[in-house]
Amino acid sequence: MKPESIIRRPIFLTEKSNSLRSASNQVIFEVLRDANKVQIRNAVQQMFNVKVASVNTMVYRGKDRRMGRGYAKMQNWKKAVVTLAEGENIDFFAEQSE
Repeated sequence: MKPESIIRRPIFLTEKSNSLRSASNQVIFEVLRDANKVQIRNAVQQMFNVKVASVNTMVYRGKDRRMGRGYAKMQNWKKAVVTLAEGENIDFFAEQSE
């Protein structure tokens, strides 16, 4: 699997993720459901050129949503809390110099 397919998107717009990022040097990602912790660690290290200390994962069940007159179930998804090594940082809003 490619690192781009393992990591779907970062989750950084919530209050909890911002507090984890500043206090504990942790970053939260939505990842592929089939990916394990080793694959997530390698993908983050390759994509962002940082050293990862640990990875914690959790699977969220999809919610039931109204679709017209009936109900539909949203997809299950996996969240990974990645703890970066001391002194490492990922800046998502940095300007890209080309």
